[in-house]
Amino acid sequence: MLYGLIDYIRSRGIDIPGGGMFQYITFRSIFALVVSIFMASWFGSHFIDMLKRRNISETQRDPKLDPFGVGKKGVPTMGGVIIIVAILVPCILIGDLRNVYMLLMLVTTLLLGTIGFADDYIKTFRGNKDGLNGWIKVAGQLALGLIVGLTLRYSPQVVINEKVDIRIENNTEMVIKTPDVKSTRTTIPFLKNHNLNYADAFGWLGENNKYKAGWIFFVLLTLFIVTAVSNGSNLNDGMDGMAAGNSAIVGITLGVLAYVSSNVIAASHFDLMYIPGSQEVVVYLSAFVGALVGFLWYNSYPAQIFMGDTGSLTIGGIIAVAALCIHKELLLPILCGVFLVESLSVICQRMYYKSGKKKGVHRRLWKRTPIHDHFRTSMEQVQKCDPGSTVRFAGNDSKLQFETKITLRTWIISIGLAALTILTLKIR
Repeated sequence: MLYGLIDYIRSRGIDIPGGGMFQYITFRSIFALVVSIFMASWFGSHFIDMLKRRNISETQRDPKLDPFGVGKKGVPTMGGVIIIVAILVPCILIGDLRNVYMLLMLVTTLLLGTIGFADDYIKTFRGNKDGLNGWIKVAGQLALGLIVGLTLRYSPQVVINEKVDIRIENNTEMVIKTPDVKSTRTTIPFLKNHNLNYADAFGWLGENNKYKAGWIFFVLLTLFIVTAVSNGSNLNDGMDGMAAGNSAIVGITLGVLAYVSSNVIAASHFDLMYIPGSQEVVVYLSAFVGALVGFLWYNSYPAQIFMGDTGSLTIGGIIAVAALCIHKELLLPILCGVFLVESLSVICQRMYYKSGKKKGVHRRLWKRTPIHDHFRTSMEQVQKCDPGSTVRFAGNDSKLQFETKITLRTWIISIGLAALTILTLKIR
């Protein structure tokens, strides 16, 4: 809003002192970061007080489920509202609302935020611990994936320059770019020729049809990525500060990748495709990281508020869509490795448990899933919940960890994976 207003006034030939700063992506990104931290801190305090006055609190967590006896019952939930507000305010204020990438990120925030809020509302106000029907959640995620995929396919703003070179001729720096094209190309890690074109996999359909098939595949892949990362983030939200901290690290990394992709000189240096207009993803991700950092003020151990599905579903979708906008979706298995392991642990646990029930036995791979719960759960607790069950990787109950240590270790792992993701720009 403010960005558009200043841009309009300047286009009329009216000079505004300091208005030129709004043309710099670094200024707008730092501005968005600072405002989002302030909004999360200020709004968060008032929002938590309001929830406490109305007794809107967590009803599912029980201190008996924690071997260290840490009580969490009664802590307010729906804290994802704080994150969403802290993202929207700076983006609306300083973002370019005519930019397709910014609009996609805002739609992602509002759509998944609404789905998550409905889930938390049913759990909290209707006393239904299962919340929103799982298929409705998935349908909402698939709808978002379809919106994102089709927008990236048909919007005239969405183009790439596959090759950008910077040359010096007659003491003048010249930018040489390939033409702006719509493409199904994406970045793949570690390989020298690191741009993969999905359409090439369908070359057997003929030159004309392979591009149609490539876009269909891209849209289907978008549906999968949005759903998978959103659910992975949701599963990671189980300990104070864990999901917010891991997601902030991922957001910073995506912000670096988005900046490189949106800057001609940086894209040329790293031999990456240049994506015009993707600088708005940098502004959005700055607000995203600021909102998460501000939220950690209240969500760090011991948490004063939980983000709930309002937050966890939303931040996962944001990560997925941001990666898709800058054509870095194939880096997500590395960058979001913590989310991936959490999801796989749940899938493997269910498959292993069901195969045992067919044989009349109760068996588990881990004591509890997602995997972070395994490290703080005792065998005594397992037997109380599921008498007679066996655990393949039971471990030693004397080595159970406090959730603060588990959370910090996942942060360390995320930092390592983030560094590895950025290194893929040079390791080929």
